[in-house]
Amino acid sequence: QVQLVESGGGLVQTGGSLRLSCAASGRNFSERAMGWFRQAAGKEREFVAGINWTGDTTFYGDSVKGRFTISRDNAKNTVYLEMNKLKPEDTAVYYCAADNRPKLYGGRNYYADASTYNYWGQGTQVTVSS
Repeated sequence: QVQLVESGGGLVQTGGSLRLSCAASGRNFSERAMGWFRQAAGKEREFVAGINWTGDTTFYGDSVKGRFTISRDNAKNTVYLEMNKLKPEDTAVYYCAADNRPKLYGGRNYYADASTYNYWGQGTQVTVSS
C-alpha cells in the first residue's frame, strides 16, 4: 500500500512560483513512475507532468511545458513540481499519483494516462490571482 501526501499549494500572483511536494510512504517508491495531474473547477483532470523511476525521463503537458519541472528524490521518497511563470489558468487542485508496477519504461502516453496510476494523493489547491 502506498500513501501520497501533497503539500506546497497556496495563493500566488500571476508570474509567481510555487513548489509542490508529494511525500510517499510505503514500499518501493524508488521503483515507481510518478505523475502530477490537476483538475480545475468544472473541468476534467489534466496531465501536468510525469517522471520515470530513475528520474532521468520526464514528460509534460503542453500547457505547462517550459514553465514546470518535475523531479524526485528517491532517498526522501518525495517527488516535486516546480511551477514558474504561473498563470490564472493554472488554478486547480493538483494531485500526485504513483504507479504500482516497478521499473517500467514508457512513452508520454503512459505517463499522461490517469489509468496508469494506482495511488493518488488528496490534492493541494493552487490559486493564481490575476
